[in-house]
Amino acid sequence: MPATARQLAESLAARELTSMDALQRSFDAIDAHEGDIGAFLSTTDRDLLRSQAEGIDQARARGDTLPRFAGVPIAVKDNIAVQGERLTCGSRMLEHYRSPFDATVVGRLKDHQLLLLGKTNMDEFGFGSSTENSAFHRTANPWNKNFVPGGTSGGSAAAVAAGYCPWTLGSDTGGSVRQPASFCGIAGLRPTYGRVSRYGLVAYCSSMDTVGPLANDCSDLLELLKIIQGVDPFDATSSFRSPSAPGASPTRLGVLEELFAPPCTPDVVHGREVIEKAASACGWRLSSFKLDYASEALAAYYIIASVEAASNLARYDGVRYGYRAAEGSSWHDLVTRSRSEAFGDEAQRRILLGTFAASAGYTDKYYETACRARRLIHNAYMRLLDTCDVLVAPISPSPAWRLGEKASDPMEMYLSDVLSVSVPLAGLPAVAIPSHLSAEGLPIGVQLIGKPHSDESLLELAALISKHVGFQNVPRHHAASNGL
Repeated sequence: MPATARQLAESLAARELTSMDALQRSFDAIDAHEGDIGAFLSTTDRDLLRSQAEGIDQARARGDTLPRFAGVPIAVKDNIAVQGERLTCGSRMLEHYRSPFDATVVGRLKDHQLLLLGKTNMDEFGFGSSTENSAFHRTANPWNKNFVPGGTSGGSAAAVAAGYCPWTLGSDTGGSVRQPASFCGIAGLRPTYGRVSRYGLVAYCSSMDTVGPLANDCSDLLELLKIIQGVDPFDATSSFRSPSAPGASPTRLGVLEELFAPPCTPDVVHGREVIEKAASACGWRLSSFKLDYASEALAAYYIIASVEAASNLARYDGVRYGYRAAEGSSWHDLVTRSRSEAFGDEAQRRILLGTFAASAGYTDKYYETACRARRLIHNAYMRLLDTCDVLVAPISPSPAWRLGEKASDPMEMYLSDVLSVSVPLAGLPAVAIPSHLSAEGLPIGVQLIGKPHSDESLLELAALISKHVGFQNVPRHHAASNGL
């Protein structure tokens, strides 16, 4: 099957392939590899999908005007609402919950007649960096099933890397699109905050949550962004500005030099050399910069995110919807038992941390101080972006680690986010692109960071530099079976 959504759409339009054929190839890939990978939490009824594909094929045969990507398969992360389908967020709390409505992004996918294969696995409510915190099963990296795919959108990244579909939707709060994209050797975009509606995205940290696309290349990211972006009356934080004017010629690339330093492993540091070489081949002008307040980003992020998570998860009380304990001697006892039984360890840890940081006597010391640091980080980025068109930085200090390696050490897991969290604090767009393989043969990516609402131009620049990098993002185990 064609590796990109654009190639698949061209084959469908030329009648070289039918939507039914494309759908069956997705089913074949899932049947062949899902037992080892575990990318999905639930899948759409296959007869329903076949009926949809058949209808698209018939309309195309009649010569009807169809959306460009009609009949192209896609999957979405299981914290994005799909009407009538399970919406678990990887948690026992919502194990049996089915959404009564579509998220805005899902409605736009349906308007373009994409075929929704199912809902992908994730760390519970977005709490984690490896997709090992799901209450149902963990997901493996398609490049090596003994390693994590990253998180929290690990299921979405693995579905693309495994060849199930050419693109997926995930969500990025502190790095949850960019880091799994890097670990799985694909591309992933965190859009400018507000550019994509959050209506129907289950809230974790409302001031930083974004829906973002994952795909095999940046041009597919751009096409999917065009489908899902735009102002939404159901999301007061949604916004859209026309693409920014082209920057100076040649393009100015700023390297965040101190971020390519320990704790980054030598494998990760090599990404700087790869990108600088590719940028030079593009004729770009390179400069090195220091990001002020970068060392404060991780603490600021985890305080703000935990405070907002504690507030957002307060609605899951065992009374209105979601998991409810079998019995309780009082309302307070029922709520306590329901939350204790349904929330996993990491969810409980963040609820406790956020409640403490926002409690009387500690709000100014922790939460308000973190918010001030957030503003300083935003201003530091904007100063750098006044002098260059795009910044480059690593995404994670290391390549993917082995399943179980960090699962019992929350601090080690948090530290893996140290390079990804400053971007959401600043509300900026950033795209992850694969750069090279580690010594163990695992993908490593870098992130390109742009000005607010420069998403389109950022993706165009990322596509250009990716061509010069020349990374082959096809895991060895499924290349032959997919005909790639």
